[in-house]
Amino acid sequence: MNALLDTIAALRFQLDAGVDEAIGDEPVDWSALSARARNVAPVTSTGGPAPAPARATSPAAASAPRQYAQVTTQTPLQGSDPGPLGAAEAGQSARIAAAAAQDLDALKDALAAFEGCALKKTATHLVFGMGSRQARIMLVGEAPGENEDRQGLPFVGPAGKLLDLMLGAIGLDRMADDPAKAVYITNMLPWRPPGNRSPTDGEIAACLPFMARHIELMSPDILIFAGGISAKAMLSRTEGITRLRGRWFDYHSPGLARPVPSMPMLHPAYLLRNPAAKREAWKDLLALRLRLEGKE
Repeated sequence: MNALLDTIAALRFQLDAGVDEAIGDEPVDWSALSARARNVAPVTSTGGPAPAPARATSPAAASAPRQYAQVTTQTPLQGSDPGPLGAAEAGQSARIAAAAAQDLDALKDALAAFEGCALKKTATHLVFGMGSRQARIMLVGEAPGENEDRQGLPFVGPAGKLLDLMLGAIGLDRMADDPAKAVYITNMLPWRPPGNRSPTDGEIAACLPFMARHIELMSPDILIFAGGISAKAMLSRTEGITRLRGRWFDYHSPGLARPVPSMPMLHPAYLLRNPAAKREAWKDLLALRLRLEGKE
């Protein structure tokens, strides 16, 4: 019964997400299948007396499946490789694997072994995290881009260069050894979505338990969510990033000794596309600086 309920929940999730096609990992030549069906030979008599007249059949016999001669000389079709886990299975598998990780290295290994997110198949590298693991501040972005996917490191493209300038403006550095000045950087999703598209709700949900455990193991003093994807997922909010930015929230998780003060900020990639928004980003950086100094 539990398996049936999980299957129904997975199908309902797919329907709610707007799925209207079922596809495999390999193409199927449907015209060849149709031609093969037309070439199936019926069972015929090769001699002997004529068949007896057909008898009336019982309802049970009429409902029984018919038997057809099978063409055995054709090469059988090979099925596609098993795809990613279903939504319900992926969520359960992610929660179990994340909870079992006792340190960041074990969590990275668990992510590398996880098969519940299809992004893993198209990404070049797993992008885990970067910076001092004793940093007071942990910044969670959205998803790796092309440069990040190529190098296996977060925020190394144009948006990353802007982020470094932003952090440097208030005395912070992702490469700093001093925990008071260091920023540990990661992303909500460890794999790049193809073509830099936005991740789906299912992809975010599959990765969420790993990010929650990532935060628990880091246990930072302050969390920064750069972009709407991480802010909404981790804070369970529905507002857009322009409404969330600049506000302080308490991030709660069972594995944390206390709530962590958290601020959503505009993603550096958004600032590159919308330079006028840098004014709001500067205000948020100043608020972060005041919080670090104990003045807010």
